[in-house]
Amino acid sequence: MSEVVLDASALLALLNDEAGADVVAASLPGAVISAVNYCETITKLCNAGMPEDKIRLALESFNLMIIPFDEEQAYRAGLLHAITREAGIGLGDRACLSLGKIRKTTVLTADKAWQAFNREQKIRLIR
Repeated sequence: MSEVVLDASALLALLNDEAGADVVAASLPGAVISAVNYCETITKLCNAGMPEDKIRLALESFNLMIIPFDEEQAYRAGLLHAITREAGIGLGDRACLSLGKIRKTTVLTADKAWQAFNREQKIRLIR
């Protein structure tokens, strides 16, 4: 499969074997994730009580390319605020969307609120 950008919700669906996990698993070869969304995933796992060593082991097994949140992503994420504010799209979501836009690739998410922005960007809901 070609490169996709994973949202934290997509990676968490895979880790928790939720609906849509199969879609995410099929996308893993070549999948990338923003460092911001990677951080969100780690935060959720930590808050769920998963110990650090298990978090590292689980995430490293996916062999994801983690993309640093750089100046261009920050700029594009900031610009997205105006059109995403009413949908409740936060910084992490905008980081993911901006990375997908920069890399000109599909973004995988479980967040249905993103459907409103499918015209602006290639977004695939995993469930």
